[in-house]
Amino acid sequence: MESTSSRDRYVFIETFGCQMNDNDSIRMMALLEANSYRKTDRPEEADLILVNTCSVRDKAEQKVYSTVGRYKSLKEAKPELVIGISGCVAQQAGASLLKRMPHVDMVVGTHNIHRIPALVNEVLAGQGRVASTEFDEAIHTEKYSVNSTALKGKVKCFVNIMRGCDNFCTYCIVPYVRGREVSRPAGDILGEVRALAENGIREVTLLGQNVNSYDGEVTFPELLRRVSAIDGIDRVRFVTSHPKDLSEELIHLFGEVPELARSMHLPVQSGSDRVLERMRRGYTVSDYVAKVRMLRDLYPDMAITTDVIVGFPGESDDDFEDTLSLVSEVEYDGMFSFKYSPRPETEAAGYPDQVPDETRQERLERLQSIQKDITLKKNTAMVGRTVKVLAEGPSKADASELTGRTSCNRVVNFPGDAALKGSMVDVLITEAYANSLRGICRA
Repeated sequence: MESTSSRDRYVFIETFGCQMNDNDSIRMMALLEANSYRKTDRPEEADLILVNTCSVRDKAEQKVYSTVGRYKSLKEAKPELVIGISGCVAQQAGASLLKRMPHVDMVVGTHNIHRIPALVNEVLAGQGRVASTEFDEAIHTEKYSVNSTALKGKVKCFVNIMRGCDNFCTYCIVPYVRGREVSRPAGDILGEVRALAENGIREVTLLGQNVNSYDGEVTFPELLRRVSAIDGIDRVRFVTSHPKDLSEELIHLFGEVPELARSMHLPVQSGSDRVLERMRRGYTVSDYVAKVRMLRDLYPDMAITTDVIVGFPGESDDDFEDTLSLVSEVEYDGMFSFKYSPRPETEAAGYPDQVPDETRQERLERLQSIQKDITLKKNTAMVGRTVKVLAEGPSKADASELTGRTSCNRVVNFPGDAALKGSMVDVLITEAYANSLRGICRA
């Protein structure tokens, strides 16, 4: 560890949840670095610990409580340590967290990340423990952009284009903890991407709870066109798309904009029309499959991933078999699958026909087993192909090698010179595994 001045303090940030939370943690770090904090990977070294939380499922929420509980002994050993909880659990539970965990100093909701430095200073000044969970109806660039210098050494990053969700699916807590949909001005987004490109970013992922409903001065497809045209940006992705809002204009854009990565995350949630209606998803299985077929017919190399919830209230054996049939028909490149978890304030939590946990677990295991085989088959089909990979840096498994992703978002590890970082390189795929590929660089 290099020496620091007496003003330098250390912050440890632990992150749970989705890409939105990952991006929020990057924003937190950027704000704190501007206030004389340095990042540490050792909580025992920290002067400030922030736990950025997820509440989309009960398991994720309970994990947050156990994690924060482990830091109580650090607080006892170092009373001046500041411990904060941010993100969706913070927004959901609010000031009650201060009562539940007396060793926690501050609670920061999803709309108040920009206030973290000021709130920490309040605690350090002896003004007491604080909770800031007010919703802000506006969306300001200074609150939602990331200082590009905080991404030094990175070649890809997320860019927030909107916040919140208006869909109110019956199982989902997001509208209650992230608020209603608000879109950032297109000019602000483009300005942020230009600054990122000037600082070495080569790939951006436009981020929102439902990017297809982006409502700025331009349409979402036009925003993608403009982002893709920025000098230095080699690849553009976006998450998450809602199937009911996926337009033919956007589908055709993949054939018109070479920078647009050939991957689409399209959460289906269930393969049963009856369950989809109870979830309030706004589409049928046939609607969904028609869009998948259009994508696959136009772009055979398109990777499609999805989310599936098993054991939604009232899901029968036949409903679940419909989901398995859909998964076998579509053959997703990857899947995030979960047992249904009742969430506070959501309509489905009050449904009387909750599915027993043992049934949910058995269904989840069956689904994941089928998808595991499909994913491996898809990965194996890549062997022998030469693909474009954005070299992101050292591989986690072997720091002497490089890692990156294909346009279809598959992880590839390969031997290569560290100087290739940030470059698009041709890689011949030689081996396939369950979660990654291995290849030889042709650069």
